[in-house]
Amino acid sequence: MDEGLRTLLDFRYQRHFKASKGENGQSSNMHGKNAEDLVLKVPPGTIIKNVETDEVLADLVEDGQRAVVAKGGRGGRGNSRFATPRNPAPDFSEKGEPR
Repeated sequence: MDEGLRTLLDFRYQRHFKASKGENGQSSNMHGKNAEDLVLKVPPGTIIKNVETDEVLADLVEDGQRAVVAKGGRGGRGNSRFATPRNPAPDFSEKGEPR
């Protein structure tokens, strides 16, 4: 929450937000990078609800108060995670995932 903001007018035309997905895993034992959490600045008194259940997730009333409602996605696992005795150097990896 940002005490300097006074209105939700910035969100008038975009009401639904989604955090980005993690990066894909790669070869050479490299796992994909986790995605950053999505951070939105809102004015005091903002109520965050689940659009499907209408459940109140957060009621932000104090300056600096935060609520995590959309975590960034998990990065994919690299090729070493899929190594087996039969295939010690696989040529595939896992894609990053949304959360």
